Amino acid sequence: MTEFYDDLETRSADKREAALFSTLPDLITHAKAKASGWAKHLEGVDPKTVTDRQGLATLPVFRKSTIGELQKANPPFGGFATIEPGEFSRVFMSPGPIWEPQREGNDPWNAARPLFAAGFRKGDLVHNSLSYHMTPGGFIYDTAFLELGCTTFPAGIGNTEMQVAAISALRPSGYSGTPDYLKVIMDHASEAGMDVSSLKRASVGGGALPETLRSWYGERGVAATQTYATAELGVIAFETEALEGMVINENYIVEIVKPGTGNLVADGEVGEMVVTILDRSYPLIRFATGDMTAILPGESPCGRTNMRIKGWMGRADQRTKVKGMFIDPAQINDIAERHPELVKLRLIVTRADDQDVMVLKAECASANDGVAEKLAVSVQAICKVRGDVQLVDIGSLPNDGKVIADERSYE
Repeated sequence: MTEFYDDLETRSADKREAALFSTLPDLITHAKAKASGWAKHLEGVDPKTVTDRQGLATLPVFRKSTIGELQKANPPFGGFATIEPGEFSRVFMSPGPIWEPQREGNDPWNAARPLFAAGFRKGDLVHNSLSYHMTPGGFIYDTAFLELGCTTFPAGIGNTEMQVAAISALRPSGYSGTPDYLKVIMDHASEAGMDVSSLKRASVGGGALPETLRSWYGERGVAATQTYATAELGVIAFETEALEGMVINENYIVEIVKPGTGNLVADGEVGEMVVTILDRSYPLIRFATGDMTAILPGESPCGRTNMRIKGWMGRADQRTKVKGMFIDPAQINDIAERHPELVKLRLIVTRADDQDVMVLKAECASANDGVAEKLAVSVQAICKVRGDVQLVDIGSLPNDGKVIADERSYE
């Protein structure tokens, strides 16, 4: 029989909606009173009218793509936090740069429930290979594992040989990290003749998990499920043992809108995910993530009753996630400014051998003086992800306004 994290997961839809929207008006009042950014963004909004989804849909969306400029104008959080920066336990930086605080509580990103659904239990030893450096990825899982009573090895990213050695010695039963990197670890272990067969379950995020890769893990005894999370919001949705879509996490309100607007689409229609999180220290109200998805009809066969989504279905804008890191068009512009000899740049993201691959194509009149090598260094420094560089003739790149072209296929 399916186990549940708590009774919230199986309550009726009516009870869940009533609980969420009984809290929202007070949250909006609090946000407007304590945060200048929210006071300006929600000017003229009467919180008492926001008592259901129809009322919420009248509010303006708050776009992730605007956070960087707002934070530059009013550092560090753009006026959208209700407490002082020094009152948060940690502050992180994501590409942009965008500054994110760690919210209060033992499970500040609401990841314990999804990890419980993935099969992690008290006493498990888990290998966590998400980054602990600057970005919150590693901490999102780490704090949740502590809440569940698990022991975590904070592996972080890179140093694959050492990570394989750690798994071989510590014999963890679980893995958390990006979908691609677990395969890198397992391939390296096989080549080195090292035993990582203790791994039995994996919770992966920061990228798509194609069914071919999930099956590859399954053939090697690892049950892999996905979470959908952002640094600002935490874990918004997660897969369960049913493997039929992703269940929305408790205490989140998710809407699907037509990209570039705040207008709701019909259930089943693909649109941009807009999320409201009921947190008083760093509230986010109608936060447009830029990610595309669609609502699935009905409830999950696992018994959890919350709304389901199909999962990540691409970006509503050109901001793209590669190997767990977002790459923003502004970063490509930063690269261009470092190299004035270049005419036009286009970052192309594809898949090869179940891993993300990115190539920066650059129009250049001359390939002398080690231009490609210097450009590769800039890509690594600015994007925090390695990529190949290809110099092309001037005028050969499409004139379509695209700075980032995501050409990945997961079929």
